[in-house]
Amino acid sequence: MTVLIIVGVVVVLFIIIAAAMYNGLVRLNQQANEAWSDITVQLKRRYDLIPNLVNTVKGYASHEKTVYEDVTKARANALNAQGPAEAAKAEGGFQAAMKSLFAVAENYPDLKATENFQELQTQLTDTEDKIQASRRFYNGVVRDFNTKRKTFPTNIFAGLLGFKSDKEYFEVGEAEAAAVQNPVDVQF
Repeated sequence: MTVLIIVGVVVVLFIIIAAAMYNGLVRLNQQANEAWSDITVQLKRRYDLIPNLVNTVKGYASHEKTVYEDVTKARANALNAQGPAEAAKAEGGFQAAMKSLFAVAENYPDLKATENFQELQTQLTDTEDKIQASRRFYNGVVRDFNTKRKTFPTNIFAGLLGFKSDKEYFEVGEAEAAAVQNPVDVQF
């Protein structure tokens, strides 16, 4: 009888520990999914601002057709990106295209003084701050998930519980890293 009680206690403890590990992984997985959703919402908000910005600059510098085409193409690539790795790559191209657009705007003091351009610049700056905060939060949750998945004893059971691979970080690409080191000054 004592042996059955001990076996029963061990089985119950095992079930409790497995359930705690599973629930912890599920919680972190859901947080990562939610954080990625926050990033995509902010990126979409920024991409929605770009056509207005391009049209505003176009009104002053209509001869800069290749810049507008590059921004439009980079925006489309970024909107179609799937997952953190592809989105990070698209972000690099988008940042480079935006840098060119702001360089064009620099040549037109009348443009920089318009209320529409200043409002777009304020919204874009606010959105960039939100993207950065969302990316930090997402990468923190991904770090916690990946750490939990690889830490003993969870690492033994993670694959069996359906968590076979790490989550991807939303890392700064080379082009975006250059933009961060030499940011576009959107304060006109």
